Amino acid sequence: MEKSISHKEVPTAGKPSTPRIVSPTASKMHALVYHGAGKKSWEQTLKPVIMEPTDAVVRILKTTICGTDLHIMKGDLPEVEEGRILGHEGVGIIEETGGAVSNFKKGDHVVISCVTSCGKCEFCKKGMYSHCEKGGWILGYKIDGTQAEYVRIPYADNSLYAIPAGSDEEALVMLSDILPTGFECGVLNGQVKPGDTIAIVGAGPVGMAALLTSQFYTPATIISIDQDDNRLQTAKIFGATHTINSSKENAVDKIMQITHGKGVDTAIEAVGVPATFELCEAIIAAGGHIANIGVHGKSVSLHLETLWSRNITITTRLVDTVTTPMLFKTVQSKRIEPQKLITHRFKIGQIIEAYDTFEHAEKEKALKVILEN
Repeated sequence: MEKSISHKEVPTAGKPSTPRIVSPTASKMHALVYHGAGKKSWEQTLKPVIMEPTDAVVRILKTTICGTDLHIMKGDLPEVEEGRILGHEGVGIIEETGGAVSNFKKGDHVVISCVTSCGKCEFCKKGMYSHCEKGGWILGYKIDGTQAEYVRIPYADNSLYAIPAGSDEEALVMLSDILPTGFECGVLNGQVKPGDTIAIVGAGPVGMAALLTSQFYTPATIISIDQDDNRLQTAKIFGATHTINSSKENAVDKIMQITHGKGVDTAIEAVGVPATFELCEAIIAAGGHIANIGVHGKSVSLHLETLWSRNITITTRLVDTVTTPMLFKTVQSKRIEPQKLITHRFKIGQIIEAYDTFEHAEKEKALKVILEN
């Protein structure tokens, strides 16, 4: 479907949206466009251009669909505007750079970070890139994203990572988001330690990333909880010592049986619905940590009537991607192999089919999908 466009609202990162006049002969591309809750289409739209000297335009080679994209499609993030191109993960080739970009040039092979960081503001200097005053998580949320043939990346020097020759692109797509998210928001916030007993509630891609990276710290027991037997079987392959299908058995009773009534040292919430967060509250041991990763679109009950005396810590976090360079090394050395999470591959023009597959993960036995341009 082709749009006849004479102008388009194109927001600059960290600034209010302002209209940019575009020639009717401007270059076109195809992209996955959000049209409100439950509505999306693969359509022709304008190819992005350099808007600031710190920008780069990247030709997408591979991208993917995130659980957060599904939350957007369900209407859980109503601030996402109709007409937004979704997606915040991918690898590609730099097509063009602004005059202030010094670390990259046309033709460079790069990983796109899901978080945009200027590198200079107060939050960036604290390593809180997710709260960058001019960036943060904006791709596919506040500005157009990566589920497209091309994407504009603000603050390219701080928001892209060079890919060495001969690297596995599919593995590196996982560095855009799920690996640092599972590690930072789940494992690090959950303060996983050697010998710990941990439970990961949700065996989707981010839950699997938490499972993989938790093993850096050699917990003694890793319990994976989900309602999808296929995902639980995969979790077992990736290192879970116990699996629980919470639709078939009482997860709280099972965990208390495994832990001799004590509960778990760390409970990682990797779904984003009230029931899974409340499960974490019910299974946490005295002195334990509940680390929330999930994107929550509805309020959750905090049971302080039972938790007030338990010496527990509850953390929330949006991924900062400060650990991406370290995780990059572990992927390159094959200490972890996140490409094994990929279950389905599509051409990018098949993205509607890919969404349908990902939305029906249990039926399709889907974990992570890859889209190739």
